[in-house]
Amino acid sequence: MRVVRKGAGKGEVTSIPSWESVLRAEGEERERLIKELVRGMSVRQKVNQMAGRMRAWEMLVSLIRYNFRPFRAGEDRRLGIPPLRFTDGPRGVALNRSTCFPVSMARGATWDVDLEERVAEAMAVEARSQGADFFGGVCVNLLRHPGWGRAQETFGEDPFLLGEMGAAMVRGAQKHLMACVKHFACNSIEESRFYVDVRVDERTLREVYLPHFRRCVEEGAAAVMSAYNRVNGEYCAHNAHLLRDILKGEWGFRGLVMSDFVFGTRDTVKAALGGLDVEMPHAVFFGRRLVRAVRRGAVPESLLDDAVTRILRQKARFARAGTGDYGPHRVACREHADLALEAARKGIVLLKNEGGLLPLEPGKIGKLAVVGKLADLPNIGDRGSSRVRPPYVVTVLQGLRDLAGTNTEVIYRDGSDPSEAAEAARSADACIAVVGLTGRDEGEAMPGPVKLGGDREDLSLRMRDIVLLETISMANPRCAVVLEGGSAIITSGWRERIPAVLMAWYPGMEGGRAVAEVIFGLVNPSGKLPLTFPEGNEQLPPFDKKARSVEYGYYHGYRLLDRKGMRPAFPFGFGLSYTTYEYRSLRLSAEEIPADGSLTVEAEVSNTGRRAGEEVVQLYVGYPASAVDRPVKELKGFLRVPLEPGESRRVTFTLRAEDLAYYDDRAGRWVVERTDYDVYVGASSALEDLPLRGSFRVT
Repeated sequence: MRVVRKGAGKGEVTSIPSWESVLRAEGEERERLIKELVRGMSVRQKVNQMAGRMRAWEMLVSLIRYNFRPFRAGEDRRLGIPPLRFTDGPRGVALNRSTCFPVSMARGATWDVDLEERVAEAMAVEARSQGADFFGGVCVNLLRHPGWGRAQETFGEDPFLLGEMGAAMVRGAQKHLMACVKHFACNSIEESRFYVDVRVDERTLREVYLPHFRRCVEEGAAAVMSAYNRVNGEYCAHNAHLLRDILKGEWGFRGLVMSDFVFGTRDTVKAALGGLDVEMPHAVFFGRRLVRAVRRGAVPESLLDDAVTRILRQKARFARAGTGDYGPHRVACREHADLALEAARKGIVLLKNEGGLLPLEPGKIGKLAVVGKLADLPNIGDRGSSRVRPPYVVTVLQGLRDLAGTNTEVIYRDGSDPSEAAEAARSADACIAVVGLTGRDEGEAMPGPVKLGGDREDLSLRMRDIVLLETISMANPRCAVVLEGGSAIITSGWRERIPAVLMAWYPGMEGGRAVAEVIFGLVNPSGKLPLTFPEGNEQLPPFDKKARSVEYGYYHGYRLLDRKGMRPAFPFGFGLSYTTYEYRSLRLSAEEIPADGSLTVEAEVSNTGRRAGEEVVQLYVGYPASAVDRPVKELKGFLRVPLEPGESRRVTFTLRAEDLAYYDDRAGRWVVERTDYDVYVGASSALEDLPLRGSFRVT
């Protein structure tokens, strides 16, 4: 079937393919029909595909209730082309009453790519069930500094971990809809995000800030969202080096590039020439301005053709992607709530457990004191664009009361009066304190008379929380602290007096139940830190949340501390368990490999304790004889391994020589050095936690 439209000449008609014929075709035939369809479209029809469309009343409602319905872009009723229907993420669908999963940082702490794929698929089902077919939930911005307000939206500080978790999210989501990877690139300061110019050299850009985006592109991501900030002087939505040279050129990305909302685009011609395909959520610089720019010759129509081809390619690719059971009954259903609970369980990190205080045995605890305002607060994170409105939230206090049993009395004090909290702790057999952060302290910076969200320049707890912890720890030495927040929290100055510390993050709608299960021993904690917890602010890179220009260096996180020989409070990859593990028998498949070769790394891990558990085995590679400045070691593999008491398993990693390359910015290419490499296998990035070591050579 073909559509007949009037042509440019008098009486002339042009026949173009119908949208249905595009959908019926596959492979090269579909590509041919899309290109033919685009050639037959008018400039206005093409430009219509390249921007969102919001009515005035929708804009007003969005200021009060963001993402109350999917954002639409590129509908052409005459040609039968449907719009993109976009909804935000990444801890769940931002529409209506959806399942609230733990934030991305908490899911990064699971180091479980299979789980992340299942979580993303559940989110996609809920999005499709609420009318969306385009999901902006894959946030893989690298956490350069843990004070970044939107740290909770990403998976951590390491490019490899980010890439694997992001790729898993792309796989899961795209079983049902289009996935959008964001924010491209170097976006990790919140309060100056609209204007800051990130200065970064080419090697640092390629090795540190882009690999995780490339991994998501390799997984087949449908879309990439450009960031608000500038990179080396140019706004990301206008940045031809990022969008055309690297993303669409070197990486061969065949999807579409959309802008971040409202202030994501600043100039019509620069954006079109730079490689932006869709302006969201409404046409300001595209639309009529883009039509005029094409007609006066400032923007070649061929760039419109490329952009619209990309858009239609993804619309056609995902038009029938979802064949599942969709509807209101799939939104916030029991199955997805159970999945949120699983993610919360696996993401909780046991940071300290002196004397084996945890787990508590309900039968031996006659009275349990719970203190802190956050214990009874539905604390699920940021209130900005990632906000999810679940049907309920299980608080830590509710979770503890539900699981304590009839023989345990649970008493609660909010901590506003430290002496009252201390008296409650003194009267109890054990005490649980819940302290940390909320959406007021960190998150997307929201305008208004009261501070909401934004960055943290100091990672310490509030002084009132520190005073509370000091007071109750003196009243009862059997005290455990549950920390809530989206990123690192400094624990020095108070953790010395607290025998047990759990990092629960923003654990989602089932988080309180998961925390209680860990405290009472129904669940063995298995989370590992996806970022470094520093001993103090001085261990971090410089951070100015109002900076107009900032330099992003090669080192941050565990790489920076390794380079400086500094010891953090808790290293990247760290997490304790209620059981113990032993590593042995490292074996490399070869002592030498060619520059285009690979080798396998095998190790044995055993559960030497009395409880079943899951250990995250981590592989790091070092560069002892490199001719260029390189990290002491960096993550190159990980695997989550379930083990029964006394059980041993061999784990295998494949290490490719090309994964060890560095970027030679003078030559403009990746280089695999012919030199020696060190291999480390163990439980965290700290050298004392990496008992297995070997080496090989690339020849």
